[in-house]
Amino acid sequence: MTNVVYLNTYKLKEGKSAADFMLTAEKLSNEFISKHKGFVSLTFLVDGDNWADYLVFETMDDLMALVKSTQGCDDLTEEFYSFIDDLENCMGTVYTVMKDFKPA
Repeated sequence: MTNVVYLNTYKLKEGKSAADFMLTAEKLSNEFISKHKGFVSLTFLVDGDNWADYLVFETMDDLMALVKSTQGCDDLTEEFYSFIDDLENCMGTVYTVMKDFKPA
């Protein structure tokens, strides 16, 4: 089965705490994202002020079902997005996993 990855890049709003952001992200993951069919993982990356996260889902349909369900912006997603600076320019790209190399 070929997984899909949804990669997002962004910056946090000035004055927002990275620790508070991670608590909010963990709550969103545990209470919402991880409950969706096909969820594999959610990883956060940071390099100075530049942040990225990537969601891995089993199929494109599973990922698109999650994306569609967040369009109403419930309280958890709204709180998460409140940390992100310039949400209009947040870059999100969907990739299909071609090959996943793992130790033999």
